[in-house]
Amino acid sequence: MKIGFIGLGKMGGNMVQRLINSGHEVVAFDRNNEVVNKMSSMGAIPSSSPEEMVSKLEGRRIIWLMVPSGKPVDDTLEQLLSLMKKNDIIIDGGNSNYKQTIARAEKAAGNGIHLLDCGTSGGVWGLENGYSLMSGGNSEASEYALPLFRALAPEGGYTYCGESGSGHFVKMVHNGIEYGMMQSFAEGFEIMEKSPFNLDLTSIASGWQYGSVVKSWLLELIVLALKEDPKLDTIKDYVEDSGEGRWTVETAIELDVPAHVISAALYTRFASRQSESFAMKLLAALRNQFGGHAVLKK
Repeated sequence: MKIGFIGLGKMGGNMVQRLINSGHEVVAFDRNNEVVNKMSSMGAIPSSSPEEMVSKLEGRRIIWLMVPSGKPVDDTLEQLLSLMKKNDIIIDGGNSNYKQTIARAEKAAGNGIHLLDCGTSGGVWGLENGYSLMSGGNSEASEYALPLFRALAPEGGYTYCGESGSGHFVKMVHNGIEYGMMQSFAEGFEIMEKSPFNLDLTSIASGWQYGSVVKSWLLELIVLALKEDPKLDTIKDYVEDSGEGRWTVETAIELDVPAHVISAALYTRFASRQSESFAMKLLAALRNQFGGHAVLKK
């Protein structure tokens, strides 16, 4: 198949390569001309603008978006809706909020265009291992785009989730679960790092990959990280979040679902960003006031 692809960052660029390796033609566009040229050297058809990209697609056109969530998606979608024709397909493969996806799909449908949502997991390893894909939207359009989904996913890695927004909803929950799993590993390894024993954490993590119930890809990545920097001395204890954890917690509240682990993992990330915590200062002050407990002064 021939597909347009917008967004050639660390995920998008690898996805384009995987599509090309699978025999698909890709017309690539990114605001950064250097990455467009790089993709061109790897077999992609370069384009200097969305207009040029659309003009290089024939028949029923499919364009995959791999741009940051929020305004970048809205701006790109607005531009594409004025360039594409009835029954064309746009796939949002980024981590968009599922509620925004539903609204965007309704807007696209008003132009006769199908907007599919496709949660994409696999990170920078997806080129080699394939991507876990969770898609939602019009079933006929999804079936039409199936060769692309199959090229990007490993065998068994593509799931059609249902109506518009369902793919991004499932990916949101997927990332919320990921928050909890990562936090659990982080806490366990800190307990071992502070233990009275001289433990080789790299060796332990590696050993857990064989026969252990916690064997996982995340554990494999821990092994790689510890091999590079056994004490993690070069890394600052500051952890960002890209939104999906927040959305998962918000949705859990809306649905009256207790999500203790995911919520705690999200708030721990917030705590990592504080150079000083007013809350912790207040706790120390309260202990001093009611019990005369000592406080540390600057």
